[in-house]
Amino acid sequence: MAIVPDTKDWTWVLERRCPECGLVASELPTDQIAPLIRANAQAWVDILADDPERLRRRAREDRWSPLQYACHVRDVFRVGDERLNLMVTLHDPHYRNWDQDRTAVEDNYEDQDPKPVAAELSQAADTLAGDFEGVDEAAWQRRGTRSDGANFTVETLGQYLLHDVVHHLDEVTGDLAIPAS
Repeated sequence: MAIVPDTKDWTWVLERRCPECGLVASELPTDQIAPLIRANAQAWVDILADDPERLRRRAREDRWSPLQYACHVRDVFRVGDERLNLMVTLHDPHYRNWDQDRTAVEDNYEDQDPKPVAAELSQAADTLAGDFEGVDEAAWQRRGTRSDGANFTVETLGQYLLHDVVHHLDEVTGDLAIPAS
């Protein structure tokens, strides 16, 4: 069964608790964004050490497999870093559209090798975390606009990205909202 593309505008997670994973993204302080990105990445690397066949199995037909989620998280870190760098170098940039569902199909997430995915995910997270660590105090309120018109500050971009990867980790593990940093 093909997964129905997610068309929901998830920016509401910046205003209230996510009822599914329990995260209140707006309460994440800026000094915790980088450590939480790294901790989340390590949890995914640990998951990807499992049996490759088990990683390719979906727990539900309408959800991605752990491997597909890990590929998505890797790409969330990459796209997030691209957007963060635009925000700290340009005045109110507009981000190009990123269709995560199309990327999953075109990049064949389900058949990727978990070992390189783990290394790429870890590298992407480390790069993103390092770039968040380098944000000047005055730059946390710099703005950027997503292709659908959603506005972010550097701070809310970090909180939004963290919700995405924490939410997916919760979908895979069923019991982890925020990994210990």
